[in-house]
Amino acid sequence: MQGIKNIVLVHGAWADGSSWSKVLPLLQAKGLHAVAVQNPLSSIADDVASTNRLINAQDGPVLLVGHSYGGAVITEAGNNPKVLGMVYVAAFAPEEGETLGGMAAKYPTPPAYSEFRQVDDGYLVLTEKGVRESFAQDLSPAEQSLVFAVQGATQGAILGTPIKKAAWHSKPSWFVIASNDRTIAPEQEISTAKRMGAKTLTVASSHLAMLAQPDQVAAFVIEAAASLEASAAA
Repeated sequence: MQGIKNIVLVHGAWADGSSWSKVLPLLQAKGLHAVAVQNPLSSIADDVASTNRLINAQDGPVLLVGHSYGGAVITEAGNNPKVLGMVYVAAFAPEEGETLGGMAAKYPTPPAYSEFRQVDDGYLVLTEKGVRESFAQDLSPAEQSLVFAVQGATQGAILGTPIKKAAWHSKPSWFVIASNDRTIAPEQEISTAKRMGAKTLTVASSHLAMLAQPDQVAAFVIEAAASLEASAAA
C-alpha cells in the first residue's frame, strides 16, 4: 500500500488501547503502521499530550482515529502538523468552546448514563450491567467481561471541559455512526458528522463499533488513509 502509513488510534472513556485489538491486525495486514495510545483519562489536556507524544514518534504523516471521548482528544490533537486527517468512530467531535456534556444534553439521554458510578477523586467507572446492556451489548459475554475488566476510570471533569481548537475545521474527517449506540445517542453522531462535513459510514453496532464490526471500521480507515494520500499527491 502506498502513501500515508501511520495510523494512531485513540481509545475513549471507560476503555483502553485494547479497544482496537481487532482493528489493529487488519490495518497492519495492509502494510499500515498502526499504533494505539494508552491515555490516562485524567483530563483532556493530559490525553491530548499523551496522544501527541505518539503522533510525534511516527516517521511521517499521520491519520488519527478516535473512538467516543477519544473524538474530543483527536479534535485537539489533530492540530498537530503531522496529522493530515481524522476518523471519528461513534465519537464526540466538539466545536471550539463546546463541552462533551453540553453536546450530549441536546439529545435523548442514552441508557449507559444511568450506569456510571463515582469512585475516588471525581473519577467515574461503568458498571458491569452498563457494559453488558448499553456499552457492548452485541459482543459475546466473554468479550463483555474483558471490556469491563480493562476499563479505565475516567475523570468526570472531562465532561465539562471546553475544547480549545477544533482541527476538523481545517482537516478532512470521516465518521462511523453506530446506529444501535446506547452510550452516545445515534442522533448526536448523525448531527455531528453533518456539521463537520465528514464522510460517513453507518454500521449496525453498539457503541464499540470497532469491536462489533471491525472489518467495516478497518476498511473505512484504510479508505481514509488512501484518499488522504491521493489528495496529498494531487
